[in-house]
Amino acid sequence: MTTPPPWLRAIDAAGLIDADGTVRPTIFAEMSVLAAAHGAVNLGQGFPDEDAPAEVTEAAIAAIRAGLNQYPPGRGTPELRRAIADHRSRFFGEHRDPETEVLVTAGATEAIAAAVLAFAGPGDEVVTLSPFYDAYAATIGLAGARHVTIPLEGPDFQPTVDGIERAIGPQTRVVLLNNPHNPTGSVIAPELLAHIVAAATRHDAVIVSDEVYEHLVFDDAPFSPIATVPGAADRSLTISSAAKTFRVTGWKIGWMTGPAALIDAAMAVKQYLTYVNGAPFQPAVAVGLGLPERYFAEQRASLAARRDRLSAGLTSAGFAVSPSRGSYFVVADAAPLGVSDGAAFARQVVVERGVAAIPLAAFDPRSTDARIRSSLRFAFCRTDAQIDEGVRRLTTR
Repeated sequence: MTTPPPWLRAIDAAGLIDADGTVRPTIFAEMSVLAAAHGAVNLGQGFPDEDAPAEVTEAAIAAIRAGLNQYPPGRGTPELRRAIADHRSRFFGEHRDPETEVLVTAGATEAIAAAVLAFAGPGDEVVTLSPFYDAYAATIGLAGARHVTIPLEGPDFQPTVDGIERAIGPQTRVVLLNNPHNPTGSVIAPELLAHIVAAATRHDAVIVSDEVYEHLVFDDAPFSPIATVPGAADRSLTISSAAKTFRVTGWKIGWMTGPAALIDAAMAVKQYLTYVNGAPFQPAVAVGLGLPERYFAEQRASLAARRDRLSAGLTSAGFAVSPSRGSYFVVADAAPLGVSDGAAFARQVVVERGVAAIPLAAFDPRSTDARIRSSLRFAFCRTDAQIDEGVRRLTTR
């Protein structure tokens, strides 16, 4: 075929173009369709079974009835920006000016796109951890930048100092982190974050940290928001969203916080993406961010129990299960079952066992790491009944 247009090359960065130029659907779309076709328990996509807290949904309904249905301010409604700043201060000790250092976005995905497009372009490098959420590769491709990765290694999926030093260099313009990490469930060790910050500082790179699972950290794992790592606050943008914390993945309300100059640069791009979004949902998310600490603790405890339930079931089914310290996900290696091709195995499991998962290789299609190639990502943000049924199907011979 002729040279693909830029948008197609961007998708190719995520490994979705066949040799004949055909664009395949993402693995998430494919596995969901397969799950529906085969009546499978869907432990693939990261959307929760339960609804948002009543206080949050009622606030959205009240906002709609009050007529908050037109364009909100470009940076987000003042009450949501204040709530975000207060929330950062209350939980993480980070103090940001809601007028100049907070930006509301159409979910974390738009925030990531705005940040990457603002700070990287042709000839630049953007560094991510690997495996990585697939939208990262596509956004880097749209920016025309080169995607460089830091492999996560070992059963705990941590970067190494050598990997950090090899990846971050003179051409690095953005270091795009994800912590707690999707898809592996790892929480990056504070001392390794410090190495990343030091390398980014040496090369004057902006750090963009996707922290959407900030409240879903288990076992007292040492989660360090990037803005709290010494030397990072003045060169970092922190991204989060309402989706995971309040179980409202369809609302698409995200935000970023950071120094005014970096926020202004991201805002310059964001205004030409969605412009604004979610007017009646913004005051509802503000209510959620102000919920008592009990809510966040109960969410964390509930998901940790489900993680344990699913991890034990996967172990009994013969998988080698990695520890999950955060997020919605646990990684299970199918190599002990004689599997080397996790992508083929994931499709087989849907058809033959009626359970959907996502092959870990989908998060780095070009990886040659045997463990990544043979592993699956399972979501535990499901009811106990769904988890138990999925385990029953996997363990029944």
